[in-house]
Amino acid sequence: MTAAPTAGQGPLSGVRVVELAGIGPGPFAAMLLADLGADVVRVDRPGGPGLGIDPAFDVTNRNKRSVVVDLKAADGAARVLDLAARADILVEGYRPGVAERLGVGPADCHARNPRLVYGRMTGWGQQGPLAQRAGHDIGYLAVTGTLGMIGRADQPPAVPANLVGDYAGGSLYLVVGVLAALHHARAGGTGQVVDAAIVDGAAHLASMIHGMLGAGAWQDRRGANLLDGGCPYYGTYATSDGQYMAVGALEPQFYEEFVRILGIGDRARAHGDLSRWGALREEVAARFRTRTRDEWTVLFEGSDACVAPVLSLREAPHHPHLAARGTFTDHGGLTQPAPAPRFSATPTAVRTGPARPGADTADVARDWDVPHLLPPPGNPAANPDPGTTPGHPQRKASS
Repeated sequence: MTAAPTAGQGPLSGVRVVELAGIGPGPFAAMLLADLGADVVRVDRPGGPGLGIDPAFDVTNRNKRSVVVDLKAADGAARVLDLAARADILVEGYRPGVAERLGVGPADCHARNPRLVYGRMTGWGQQGPLAQRAGHDIGYLAVTGTLGMIGRADQPPAVPANLVGDYAGGSLYLVVGVLAALHHARAGGTGQVVDAAIVDGAAHLASMIHGMLGAGAWQDRRGANLLDGGCPYYGTYATSDGQYMAVGALEPQFYEEFVRILGIGDRARAHGDLSRWGALREEVAARFRTRTRDEWTVLFEGSDACVAPVLSLREAPHHPHLAARGTFTDHGGLTQPAPAPRFSATPTAVRTGPARPGADTADVARDWDVPHLLPPPGNPAANPDPGTTPGHPQRKASS
């Protein structure tokens, strides 16, 4: 199941991944594996996963191929198991026990392929009192203490989209886990199950802060610490045009440059004096309100004051540094983040646009030597319309 990396396909070229379609962190994790060069086959269900957008814009399905399998059909599980028998990794995001009931759980797959890495992506994990409960990113962050430390002291906790829970605490930990397990299997070990729970990952992300809390260097309340907006030289400030600047001048030498350019150089000694932080914040805020975001950007440009403009999603690709690095790319007319990280010997690329449900069934059946993957003639799943939008929305459970 291995092959030499192909130019432009990344270091995981030759690795085969089966993704059982879902929404949220599972597809993002599979996209990352695909970006790194893996041959990811997404097993879509009839009617689609219910993301609610045109699949042509679902960037999390780029660099993948799609087949449609009805796991509730008599031959559905057998067709997926044929894929699992030829795969290195399988990723699923069902509620605990669902894959087993469908006949594609770890025991079923390992009976066909003992070296398979079986990655399970959920919010609450495979065990525990809440394992069978539905949930979303915000709830997972809430119980881990992560959500409670984000935002201003005098306002409710700020919701960081679904980036900290679903993608950082979920997808990235799943990818680290399945790649570590794959290394183990290829070093002479066996396949295994990787239980990636968003609550575990989100808690783990705060490891440094828990250490600071134990040492008395972090207050267990919002907006009162060095990195949570409580510090007047680590936060965001409104400008005269209603835009914002981000300040991260933590170290003394950066702070001195910051207050000098801002025009309050006489406040340099307030850096380590917590009793002066309130007054300093008010003065910094007043200064930022005297100019526009673009004017401040020009003033701080080229300095080590650690100040940057807060850009919108549409503005970000045009930032000179990001444009020079190619942090964003255009593929098929769709602007999107380029694959990350970067590799000197096995570069990655956006090779294909979002996979359309079922559009690649014949190619996958040939390339993976799984002839039974093709549905019988006359079956509607045999000829899905790749231009249609998936069907009704589906409630996200535990992942």
